[in-house]
Amino acid sequence: MSGQVNSTRLEVEVKFLIQSLPDMRRKLLDIGARQTKPRLFERNWRYDSPWEGLRRAGKLLRLRQDDRAIITFKGPAPEDEGSEARVREELEVVVDDFEQARLILERVGFEAFQVYEKYRETFDHDSVEIVLDELPFGDFIELEGMEADIRQAADALGLDWERRILVNYLGLMMQAQSYYELDFDDLTFENFKGKHYPIGPVLAGEK
Repeated sequence: MSGQVNSTRLEVEVKFLIQSLPDMRRKLLDIGARQTKPRLFERNWRYDSPWEGLRRAGKLLRLRQDDRAIITFKGPAPEDEGSEARVREELEVVVDDFEQARLILERVGFEAFQVYEKYRETFDHDSVEIVLDELPFGDFIELEGMEADIRQAADALGLDWERRILVNYLGLMMQAQSYYELDFDDLTFENFKGKHYPIGPVLAGEK
């Protein structure tokens, strides 16, 4: 069996920090985007070996629960070189039983190292999947598709391409931990409840 990355299994995406979810939702509707999934709560668990070998290799193993249970693997892709978007190999499978999936991952030696949560609403515009994400430290819009189509959709929405974010939410959490000297790892609404740790100043490099 070949370990070569299949181009059809690539995730090509960018995200942007946004100030107003209602305003961005209106813009999406104005350009003809169609809602394909309503706003859903997501909880994600990052699994790894006890020595965090996946994270050290730039890989991710995730178990997600929203209206389904999904196991996802993400890893580096050679197409990332020279791209202005974030390109990753992505393999996903929907599972019938979340609890059984969790037990299987643990039985083969993986551990749940980190939890992160968000609310997500999903839209489709031409060939681009667009999601509005609400996280404990800020709101984002994420665009996934072919790079040229993503760029076109970003322009239509008035998004500044130079302000695109190529780091995933766990990477942003690491930056927030360092910036605010946070003493917790999980990106959950409970951990941020009653606290003000916005991601904006972190991305802006403000002191």
